[in-house]
Amino acid sequence: MSSMMQPQIILLKEGTDTSQGKPQLISNMNACMAVADVVRTTLGPRGMDKLIHDDKGTTISNDGATIMKLLDIIHPAAKILVDIAKSQDSEVGDGTTSVVLFAGEFLKEAKPFIEDGVHPQNLIRSYRTASNLAIAKIKELAVSIEGKSMEEKKSLLAKCAATTLSSKLIGGEKEFFATMVVDAVIAIGNGDRLNMIGIKKVPGGTMRDSFLVNGVAFKKTFSYAGFEQQPKKFVNPKILLLNIELELKSEKENAEIRLSDPLQYQSIVDAEWNIIYDKLDKCVESGAKIVLSRLAIGDLATQYFADRDIFCAGRVTEEDLLRVAAATGGTLQTTVNNVIDEVLGTCDLFEERQVGNERFNIFSGCPSGQTATIVLRGGADQFIEEAERSLHDAIMIVRRAMRNSTVVAGGGAIDMEISRYLRQHARTIAGKSQLFINAYAKALEVIPRQLCDNAGFDATDVLNKLRQKHALPSGEGVSYGVDINTGGISDSFANFVWEPAVVKINAINAATEAACLVLSVDETVKNPKSESAQGDAGAMGGGRGRGRGRGMRRR
Repeated sequence: MSSMMQPQIILLKEGTDTSQGKPQLISNMNACMAVADVVRTTLGPRGMDKLIHDDKGTTISNDGATIMKLLDIIHPAAKILVDIAKSQDSEVGDGTTSVVLFAGEFLKEAKPFIEDGVHPQNLIRSYRTASNLAIAKIKELAVSIEGKSMEEKKSLLAKCAATTLSSKLIGGEKEFFATMVVDAVIAIGNGDRLNMIGIKKVPGGTMRDSFLVNGVAFKKTFSYAGFEQQPKKFVNPKILLLNIELELKSEKENAEIRLSDPLQYQSIVDAEWNIIYDKLDKCVESGAKIVLSRLAIGDLATQYFADRDIFCAGRVTEEDLLRVAAATGGTLQTTVNNVIDEVLGTCDLFEERQVGNERFNIFSGCPSGQTATIVLRGGADQFIEEAERSLHDAIMIVRRAMRNSTVVAGGGAIDMEISRYLRQHARTIAGKSQLFINAYAKALEVIPRQLCDNAGFDATDVLNKLRQKHALPSGEGVSYGVDINTGGISDSFANFVWEPAVVKINAINAATEAACLVLSVDETVKNPKSESAQGDAGAMGGGRGRGRGRGMRRR
């Protein structure tokens, strides 16, 4: 009786939504599986694209990370999948769809066990063990491309790039773009600076009209009269890079000059002109034939340079200017005083070329050669945007393959082999974890199964063939995967469907971590304050600084 009379303890604020226990865990798993279903159909060479329309415009993509970013998911557990897709994109560049599928499938396989009352920690322990075994197996199966000649290495890297591009919109021209990407990555050397590969987009023409510049290319900037009289081609020119304005400027802050004699006015005007002429003379004396500036180069300077056969361009974006500096060996100057030869850049050839309806300034044959520019052509803007995203993935993959020079067979071959290995290993384990590792092994088959589904093949039939091939005791079937062209199975390694081992290792690691994280959550508390506070802040924002003394001065 006394227990009935005890007062109720109120711990959380009124309106707080708490959900816990098994239903809560299953709800989180369902949310993650729903996210995986969104990107499921984009996997592989026959994957479909998603058209996402938001306030920023329309995006057509089949890149897992791009789709996840644009989906704007609000479910707290499902956001974990968005994060692993982003991390895979920034770490490796490719395999973003795979990582989301893996995580969704691991949870799907765990769901029946949770419903039957298995403790999540048992599952987590087995999943972690299985993940470590899988990664060890990948490292064992990986083939190194070290010690090969440059030509062999180039063709191997091009195969990796082609595998990445085969699932993208530009898959039809994958060989053409793969060699271009490999040349661009080799051009920047071992540098970590991806921004040294510029991608410029010019609508019009076909994809085949795209080209690679071993140097820097950027669009012609805004120019004044006199520009057309400047030479547009130089061989071995000296290049001066500036960060100053070369034009007459009005005085700042409404400067006031009081004169006692009107004749003095002319001397002030002359002084202004002398300052700019002095700057221009120093540019000419430096011996530079090309003058580039981040700030404006005015009409007077443009005409002045044109009379002296010097090419100039003002308002060049900082990114392009830094790439020119890196490529030509020049140094960005903030003054024209004491310009010595050491700070001037040089290149074999400079020319202005018409690309579509744009004019491009192209610097080629640069001495340090640590930069490259890909000029992309294509019909629609969305198409070129997607081509740029695809090339970014391929560039990242080639960079990774150059660093971690081991590759594995693609097309679902490595997934099937690890799955077989884990099933075999599970038989040696007594207890429940045998079932959990088996479930993990089954989940890994999602990649070949989805490749078949997306291409319209009978997944069950193909998977049975693959299982039989991988189970051969001789080990000849290790590199057999799905053959997208025939709907059967083939040796992925012999067909050059390769991917860097680091892609798979990272994907399995991240997906297992995400699945374990979702499984380890047993209660969600939604604070009502945080939801209403956002609304209140928006309403209050308008009245800030009024009627409460003076607001702080804005800079």
